[in-house]
Amino acid sequence: MKKEQIITEPRVYLIGKQSIDEKMVKNFLDDEGCVFETDTEVPAEIIAEMAGRTCYMSFGKGRKTNAEYLERIISSHHGSVLEHAVWNFLITGVSRSLTHELIRHRAGWAYSMLSQRYVDESDARYVCPPLYRENKELYSKWLEAVEIAHKMYCDLVSATEPFVTESHPDLSITERRKIVRQSARSVLPNACETKIFVSANARALRHFFEMRGSLHADTEIRELAVAMFRIVKEESPNIFADLNVVLENDVEVIEVKHSKV
Repeated sequence: MKKEQIITEPRVYLIGKQSIDEKMVKNFLDDEGCVFETDTEVPAEIIAEMAGRTCYMSFGKGRKTNAEYLERIISSHHGSVLEHAVWNFLITGVSRSLTHELIRHRAGWAYSMLSQRYVDESDARYVCPPLYRENKELYSKWLEAVEIAHKMYCDLVSATEPFVTESHPDLSITERRKIVRQSARSVLPNACETKIFVSANARALRHFFEMRGSLHADTEIRELAVAMFRIVKEESPNIFADLNVVLENDVEVIEVKHSKV
């Protein structure tokens, strides 16, 4: 198997984020006779602050900075206002094993994942579990198992194609390929790399970072959590101000000050 087919770390691309319609904000404030100014330019932070202030119509009152306002919101566990802030990620270099864990996070999340029924996996890549990166002998055994499974997939595809063509002559080439691949994929291991488009709101992300950024989480998904956290921490420092990456037993984990917001 080619070296480039073995993956050792995820890649996270921040594809989309919100924007503010300043005209509509002004229209609302004018209609309600309110004045609102904030010191942040981050749309997610502005949206979260406006959502919180709407609950009490406290525009122009109380805490002056966005950081102060959101800190109060978060420390009071008023997490619902954070659900309005949303980011879109495209994640590659992760295993099917990881995505089985990831999609258990439902509220506040949306997923669109690569289909093994439509995509030919004869050139599939495989994600090496972090534990096997530490030991050459274990890595060799893992690699051998992956290579066997990959070869069996390719052999099954080749052997199944003529059978499906003969059995279903009325189907289009695309439909026949789908039948072949959906059957052959059954021998592919959980280590098979996949790509997944993910959307999540700030509250859902905080919960994900707290659960999956823990020392007790699966190692691969913890690495993903840390990678995603670093991106959104830079994007929105006020919403994630009380979360930080720290070393615990020489492992990078996410420390959370205000739990279960």
